[in-house]
Amino acid sequence: MSRFASGLEALATGAMISPFVRARRLLDGTVPGNARPIELTIGDPREAPPEFVPEKLAEAAASNASYPKIRGSDELKASIARWIERRFAPEGGVDAAIEILPCNGSREGLFYAALPAVGRKRVNGRPVMLIVNPFYQTYLGAALATQCEPVMLNATAATGHLPDLDALAREPDLLARTVGLYVCSPANPQGTVASPAYIEKALELARAYDFILFFDECYSEIYTREAPVGALQVAARTRDRYRNLVVFNSLSKRSNLPGLRSGFLAGDGVFLETLAEIRNMVAPQMPGPVQHASAAVWDDDAHTVRIRKAYQAKFDICDRVLGSRFGYARPAGGFFLWLDVSHLGGAEEATLTLWKRSGVRVIPGAYLAEEDRAGVNPGSNYVRVALVQDPATIQEALERLVQFAA
Repeated sequence: MSRFASGLEALATGAMISPFVRARRLLDGTVPGNARPIELTIGDPREAPPEFVPEKLAEAAASNASYPKIRGSDELKASIARWIERRFAPEGGVDAAIEILPCNGSREGLFYAALPAVGRKRVNGRPVMLIVNPFYQTYLGAALATQCEPVMLNATAATGHLPDLDALAREPDLLARTVGLYVCSPANPQGTVASPAYIEKALELARAYDFILFFDECYSEIYTREAPVGALQVAARTRDRYRNLVVFNSLSKRSNLPGLRSGFLAGDGVFLETLAEIRNMVAPQMPGPVQHASAAVWDDDAHTVRIRKAYQAKFDICDRVLGSRFGYARPAGGFFLWLDVSHLGGAEEATLTLWKRSGVRVIPGAYLAEEDRAGVNPGSNYVRVALVQDPATIQEALERLVQFAA
């Protein structure tokens, strides 16, 4: 039985612990092997955000005297719609009035969306939330808070680092209880991008069994070669368009503005209307100045090109320094490395070894995943490395890893 058999109890007792807290506890008291330790655990973007943001925040300062619109201003929703249409060009576009819902960063949206997902579908027994594994912690938190049974779908090299949808399709009883499926593309941490065929297959399952496909695209603008396809552009070509689909994105990664807490959901208008009413009761509004500044950021694409080039330069360093060591291959998107450290004893042992020998702090892959129903943790032989430091620091860190652990 899962260690999260009782979701609310797991949340209340702290059984669900942040992977970053677990990593810190693992290394506490251990002396780093270099006088200048390098931190590569948290994916906290450090490239320069758009310079005009402070000015835009100041322009709307007077709006602090009024309650902001919980469903987002018309200005903000229109700018998000324009960006979606520029970036993904979905056939028929997107209706800003009913198919877009701003939120306070994608994390808030990913969590609150579980509430109407559970409420909209009657199931026999405990509802199921399917979660890509490794996963973003909010997916699991949402499942536990809604008393769903979290079912982990391992995303490994054998499955293309995405859940095996063909295997999932052979479990009709499980799918009958399923209320939602969380998938991330580009994947965190592997960087895999879902193909149009993969997205279409996921949508077909969602519609056949009437659950919501939660498609997390927060890394969509950080890619090393071709721009990742979006779920909206795939769905728009189907007969049912956005039904049973919600995509998530934010300015945190795209624009290096994680502190702004600005994101959105887009897709199934009926579902978003229900979620909007839930948010009207219990969720925080996005402040008026943030909405105004966010609209300007979504309307500007120039800064995303600069940011993307910065990450591409970092991956050029990875190519040169790592080669094929640790099973490295340049990922299609995102800004993480998913390195195979099985030769160092696995995730935790390798994290300790790398810290003691080289002073480089990484995060055990096992902490970013859970055991699936067969008792397999897909992160047990990996560590995650976040490429958010400056290029020189990243090069030094990787050279240390190669020197002491390759």
